[in-house]
Amino acid sequence: MTNPLVRMQQLGQSPWHDNIRRNLLTTGALKKMVKDGDITGLTSNPTIFEQAIAKSTDYDATIETLARKGLSAEAIFDQLAIEDIRAAADVFAPVFKRTGGADGYVSIEVAPAFALDTQATVQEAKRLWKAVDRPNLMVKIPATAAGVPAIEQCIADGLNINVTLIFSLERYEAVMEAYLKGLEKRAASRKKIDQIASVASFFVSRVDSLVDKRLDERVAREGGGHSEIIEGLKGKTGIANAKLAYARFRARFGDERWAKLAKRGARLQRPLWASTSTKNPAYPDVYYVEALLGPDTVDTMPPATIAAYKDHGQPEVRIDQRMSEAAQVIEQLEEFGVHMADVTSQLEDEGVKSFAKSFDSLIAVVEARREAVLQRDRLQVALPAGQARKQVEAALAELAAANFASRLWSKDSTLWKAADPLHQAEIKARLGWLDVIDLMRTKLDELTGFAASLKDTGLTHALLCGMGGSSLAPEVLRETFGVAAGALDLGVLDSTDPAAVLAAEARSQAASTLYIIASKSGGTTEPNAMFKYFWEKVRALKGEAAGENFVAITDPGTAMEHTAQEHHFRQIFLNPPEIGGRYSALSFFGLAPAALLGMDVNELLTRAHRMARACGPIIPTDQNPGVRLGALMAAMARAGRDKLTVLSSSKLATFGYWVEQLIAESTGKEGLGIVPVEGERLGAPEVYGRDRLFVYLRLDGRQDAAVAALARAGHPVVTLRLKDTYDLGGEFLRWEIATAAAGAALGIDPFDQPNVQESKDNTVRLLGEHAANGQLPDSGGKLDPSARDFAVRLLQHLKSAKRGDYVALTAYFERTPRREKLLRDLQAAIRDQFRVAVTVGYGPRFLHSTGQLHKGGANNGVFVQFTAADAVDVPVPGEVYTFGVLKAAQALGDYQALVTHQRRAVRVDLGARIEAGLRRALDVIKAAAPAKKSAKQFAKKAPKKPASKKRAATAPSNGARRPASRNGTRPAAKRR
Repeated sequence: MTNPLVRMQQLGQSPWHDNIRRNLLTTGALKKMVKDGDITGLTSNPTIFEQAIAKSTDYDATIETLARKGLSAEAIFDQLAIEDIRAAADVFAPVFKRTGGADGYVSIEVAPAFALDTQATVQEAKRLWKAVDRPNLMVKIPATAAGVPAIEQCIADGLNINVTLIFSLERYEAVMEAYLKGLEKRAASRKKIDQIASVASFFVSRVDSLVDKRLDERVAREGGGHSEIIEGLKGKTGIANAKLAYARFRARFGDERWAKLAKRGARLQRPLWASTSTKNPAYPDVYYVEALLGPDTVDTMPPATIAAYKDHGQPEVRIDQRMSEAAQVIEQLEEFGVHMADVTSQLEDEGVKSFAKSFDSLIAVVEARREAVLQRDRLQVALPAGQARKQVEAALAELAAANFASRLWSKDSTLWKAADPLHQAEIKARLGWLDVIDLMRTKLDELTGFAASLKDTGLTHALLCGMGGSSLAPEVLRETFGVAAGALDLGVLDSTDPAAVLAAEARSQAASTLYIIASKSGGTTEPNAMFKYFWEKVRALKGEAAGENFVAITDPGTAMEHTAQEHHFRQIFLNPPEIGGRYSALSFFGLAPAALLGMDVNELLTRAHRMARACGPIIPTDQNPGVRLGALMAAMARAGRDKLTVLSSSKLATFGYWVEQLIAESTGKEGLGIVPVEGERLGAPEVYGRDRLFVYLRLDGRQDAAVAALARAGHPVVTLRLKDTYDLGGEFLRWEIATAAAGAALGIDPFDQPNVQESKDNTVRLLGEHAANGQLPDSGGKLDPSARDFAVRLLQHLKSAKRGDYVALTAYFERTPRREKLLRDLQAAIRDQFRVAVTVGYGPRFLHSTGQLHKGGANNGVFVQFTAADAVDVPVPGEVYTFGVLKAAQALGDYQALVTHQRRAVRVDLGARIEAGLRRALDVIKAAAPAKKSAKQFAKKAPKKPASKKRAATAPSNGARRPASRNGTRPAAKRR
């Protein structure tokens, strides 16, 4: 039986392949189709290239090479397309030669950026013609008003042109006229015209899609007795329009004018039927192909249509049959109010827009691939040989099998709790951080405008009052970037310690300070207490105008929004409610303070956007920098390396503050968790056990030697290389994606915090007891640094820390440089003595971060809570308690929660001599007998199997903290 596609050619029509992909070239599949006689030419477009690049790995090697050379996405695509088109032209060269140049053409399209510019189109067509450098190339130019004269010029200059996006008969007449004029100009200049080829691409099924829709609207709108006639018109317009176009082709290329050109060897500008795949499933799959088969034409078909026609096509010349009926179809449409002029005008407009949209989408795909290469180059992983690598590969395979990245970006909540619909609904409502970059880009004018509006107001300072996710990102940005000239000197207060509140107040004059009250829920105790305190201070100075000194950042409809409205705050930033606090760094919670600091918020978002592309849904799992980090975190945690230790260059030291909350609060639940170790002084490799995973944020390279030593000693080390500090924008997103991926791999919900409320409830209850009794209950059993048995009891408690455990030092007092140093000394001493990870947290700040991990994570923590007497107390206006009482209630509530969860916890009362008590504890550790087991011996006995659900992963972060200031905020960085 004759191949229907071969028979089609015998009847005068050329079947062209509307598709290109590199593996068609490299595997020989395209060459085989040509050899079998299935196709005699090829067309391409941006959508085809987008699918080829997005859904295959065919182009990865070339993209890697070109990305590393510094080429832009546009330049990379240009080279990819030229390479493919050139190779495809070579495949069709035998057809071109065999037919004497009548067939065997391959088309490449001019970018849509030039569609409305005639001269730019001509120049680009010439560039592509020269770059591909093949005689059987056709350059595609759209048949727009600007495109038609460009077609004429390109034909006159000797280029082969595929005219695309033709819908109307009138525009088709203009296209044929442009071709003839171009040939005539070339002939007049005594140049050969016998080697010029052109096709005119007339679109078919798209016409029916729009006309059928309008016919349905007519029936729905008017009904009546014509519905049967109207129904009979459906699916006929595209073919009728094409048949009438074919009649005009025959007329135009059958007159005397054409005969003169034909004598000089001019070739017909063949009609090419495009869009002949069936869009409506009610029509046969080869409906348009069979109806439009005729001599001197081309039909470009996608792979599925070619396969269908080859399988069951019935080749027969039909295009010139029943021409009168074609004209009648158009007339009847006019009678029913469907005017072809309107239809084709809309289709051309939509086609141009779709063309541009497809090209933009294509470039976005290439940019994503390009950015993934660059980000992957900045993510270096050093893993011990053997089991560790297999575990990471297994985690990557699991996430790849789950299609994690694609489902994440489509907000598929079943990634985490597949069998819990209620839980899934809650997760769905917390994935707004995936869209926040684009949203915040639309708010740039609002942010920068607000910052600019504060000039000449007398405001010189700002104080952000918030907790957890509302305060950590602003603090990181303040400490990393400092304060730009002329911007507000921003401080952060995230403590209820009376001394910290007073120190924050003392850093500036109330009248010249902008107070930012940041609270997602709008009902968090700490920022509400801070607001009441500073409101009274400002109102005493400014009376009814006090609201000028206040800004609120909160979710819509919260009590804080109502308070801000009632008190006439200067500004209210309403954050998208679908974003949890710890995922809010790139929302108003992080960006409003950034704008006040004078940062380039647009650049921060640009870096985040680049990371979003690199971590996008089309990027393979093993190349996705966010998912890859998440897989590493989960794999190491399951292998017992659940202490994620964050190291960093000095400029990035405070980034660990934010990472600590993100990881601890997201993963520390259901008896599982990754313990972030932040701020730890880097030790020698031998002091670390086999429960560590190190992540090094590298900027200046000063810690390279020490980090390399860790890797050589067999510790897993991940290095994230940042170009500059603005890359933190990308790191915020990378770590959010990584945490979401780790949660999926560990089987937990990384977006809830079920145990945080417990300590809050304890605090409310204890405040009630204080109001009733005038005092808080005594927890009993406190350790006294001055007592004789202090050393014995403290060491006994710490010795309960076994292999795989960690020690958490929680300090309920004001953070100052001297106290910070003592706590870090204590952290290092306990680590070195007991060979366990040690975390440091200030209360009540840590209750909004690691507090969730402490109660909900694995029972592998040993807790030492430090409390102290307040030298001075501060009342909370409108409340029966003071800041000191609130802090004490929070500390006691935290301790009670730990005891309830059967955690190993002890309280150390430092009294009024805080630093002396810390030194005493440090002396006790240093004076203790040396550790009996070396790190090497310890490592040999480390668990080889994944941790059980009850003893799973929790990890502390590393990167030296800057010294804290006296006021509990971070010290002022140098102004830029």
